[in-house]
Amino acid sequence: MAIDVILGLQWGDEGKGKIVDYLAPSYDVVARFQGGPNAGHTLKFDGKKFVLHTVPSGIFRPGLINLVGNGVVIDPITLAAEIRELEKAGVDYKKRLLLARKAHLILPTHRYLDAASESAKGKAKIGSTLKGIGPTYMDKTGRNGLRVGDISRGNFKERYQALKEKHLSLLEIYPPTSFALEEEEQKWMESLEVLRQLQQVDGEYYINHALRESKRILAEGAQGSMLDIDYGTYPFVTSSNTITAGVCIGLGVSPGKIGEVIGISKAYCTRVGSGPFPTEQDNAVGERLRTEGGEFGATTGRPRRCGWLDLPQLQYTIMLNGVTQLAITKVDVLNAFEQIEVATAYRIDGQTTQELPYDICDQLIAPAYEAHPGWQQSLDGVTAYEDLPGAAREYLTAVEKALGVPITMVSTGPERQKLIVKERGAAGA
Repeated sequence: MAIDVILGLQWGDEGKGKIVDYLAPSYDVVARFQGGPNAGHTLKFDGKKFVLHTVPSGIFRPGLINLVGNGVVIDPITLAAEIRELEKAGVDYKKRLLLARKAHLILPTHRYLDAASESAKGKAKIGSTLKGIGPTYMDKTGRNGLRVGDISRGNFKERYQALKEKHLSLLEIYPPTSFALEEEEQKWMESLEVLRQLQQVDGEYYINHALRESKRILAEGAQGSMLDIDYGTYPFVTSSNTITAGVCIGLGVSPGKIGEVIGISKAYCTRVGSGPFPTEQDNAVGERLRTEGGEFGATTGRPRRCGWLDLPQLQYTIMLNGVTQLAITKVDVLNAFEQIEVATAYRIDGQTTQELPYDICDQLIAPAYEAHPGWQQSLDGVTAYEDLPGAAREYLTAVEKALGVPITMVSTGPERQKLIVKERGAAGA
C-alpha cells in the first residue's frame, strides 16, 4: 500500500480540513506530518463548526485512527483545549488519537520568544502567528528540543528548566514584551496530564507497520506549499517543509511509499501576513473577495489578503509536489462576480515568464491576466459537475487545461455535503 497525500497549493487556508473529512472514510489512518497550532483546519457539519489546530481532520469519522506525526510541533495547551471541544461534541477519541513520541513540544517560552522577536522586527514583520512555531523548530534543529516522549522520563523537569533558562537568556536581547509567563507555564504543566493520558507511539514504526498490513493512510498537510521553508516565498514562510517531500521526513516513510497527491487550491487566492502576493487585489475587488469568502484567519482572526487565481504559482507547486489530482474550493465565492480574472504569466523587467523568480520578494511583478465571464448565480443544490452553470464549468476547464492535472473535486460551500466529486475523464475534463 502507498500513502496518499493531501496538501495546500497556495499560501494556506485552501480548505484542506473539509476535503480530508470527506475522504477520511476511504482510509484507516489520517496522519498530520508537519506544522503545529499555526494551522487551522475548519470543518462544518450538522450545523456545527469545528476548528482543529493539532488533531488530524479525520477525528470526526468513527473508527478512524488519527496520528500526530513526528514532524508536528505540539503545544499541550492548544491540544488540551481541542480535546475538551471533542469531549463536548461527544467524539470518542481516546483509542483513535495517537501522538508520535518524537514530535517536539512548544514551551511557553517558545511563544514568548516568538512574540519578542516579531515585535522587534517592526515594519519587517514576517506575519508570525505567534504560536511559538519558529523557535520550537529552531530548538529542534539546534538539538535542544523537548519531545512528547520526554514527558515520561525521570529528568524531564530538569531538561525543561534548562531549556526555559536558555530562552530567558535569549529574551534579554529583545526589547521588553508583555507575556504572562507564570500563568502560561502553569497552564502548560497542567496540560501535560492530557498528553500523558493519550496513546504515544513510535510514529515511524506505527506507519510502516500499518503499510505492511495494507492499511490505507492519508497524510494531511498544514499551511500551504508557498510557505515551505525551502521552496516558499522566503523569508515569509513557515518553519517546516509543507510539500510532499515533508511527508517522508514528518512520518518516517520512504519516497517510494507516496501514492496519490491531492492538491487543494481555492478558486481565487489568499494570503495571511506579510510577503509577496503577485495577484493581490488591494482594492474593491479584494475587499469583495474577502467579504464574500469570509476571509479571516481560523487561527489568528486576521483579515486575509485576497486576489485572483495565479496559474504560474500553481504550476510551480504542482511541480514541487507531484500533484496527481486537484480539488478546487470556494468556487461559490465567485458566484456574484460579473468577470473573473486569472493570472497566466508574469511580466518582469519587460520579459514575460511563467516561472517564479528567485528574488520574488524584491521583484516588481506585473501579472498578465486572462478574463473569464462569471456565472452570477447560486450553486446551492448543485450536486453534479454537469449541473454547474456553463460559465463555471468553462472556468474550471480552463484552469484544469492550464495546469495539466485533473480536477476531481469542486467545493461549493463550507458544509460537508457541499462537495462535487468529478471523476477523471468526466464532462469538462
